[in-house]
Amino acid sequence: MSFDPSQFVIPVIDLRRGQVVRARRGERDRYRPIVSDLCAGSEPVVVARALLAHAGARRCYVADLDALLGGTPQIGAMATLCAALPGIEWWLDAGFADRSAALALLGELGRLGVGAARVAPVFASEALRSPEAFAECFAGAPSGPDDALLSLDARDGQRLDVAGCWDTPTLWPQRVIVMTLERVGADAGPDLATIEALRPRAPRVGFIGAGGIRDEADLRAAAQAGAHAWLVASALHDGRLAPRRG
Repeated sequence: MSFDPSQFVIPVIDLRRGQVVRARRGERDRYRPIVSDLCAGSEPVVVARALLAHAGARRCYVADLDALLGGTPQIGAMATLCAALPGIEWWLDAGFADRSAALALLGELGRLGVGAARVAPVFASEALRSPEAFAECFAGAPSGPDDALLSLDARDGQRLDVAGCWDTPTLWPQRVIVMTLERVGADAGPDLATIEALRPRAPRVGFIGAGGIRDEADLRAAAQAGAHAWLVASALHDGRLAPRRG
């Protein structure tokens, strides 16, 4: 089968208090500033540019940990990224509880004039407040973000899902992230079983895995399991994936 890692790998940056931090097992309050083989320091633009160049990618996933931990979204940091890297599509998880929260943040970015149309909100099952909020995000609500993604979140085999996202495949959008939090930054290997189990439930969906990638062999195994792409950070920072050019 044909396999192009530059199209398959989606770099990740986790932002905490204006810095990029290293994610590990989803224990967000314990993340520390990134130390990378690809660049010096933890400034978001520097790190994002290095990751994207190494992976040859044109998309980047951003986890706003301040917002995910109940604080204020880092709109300034996101605006700076958009302005500095104008050709990139950004997937932003900022702990959106509902569609209005995402639209408010996108509106703020738009008022800053930094290309908010290139920012796709990620609605995470761990953050959506109710089944009604979930349905409003993906049931064709007017003026909603039609490029939004859903993230199906789990930790240690337990779904993080007050809104019932996992059990409602009829509402899943075209792009769905499968986030296995205990494997993030843990070098535990990708969770292929969940991808394989979900595919028959929604054949039209492109599933994007998250967590566990260690090397090129893991990428190939993920593609063979039916993943359309995979979110990667540690294996890029540590030089375990060869550089590509987009």
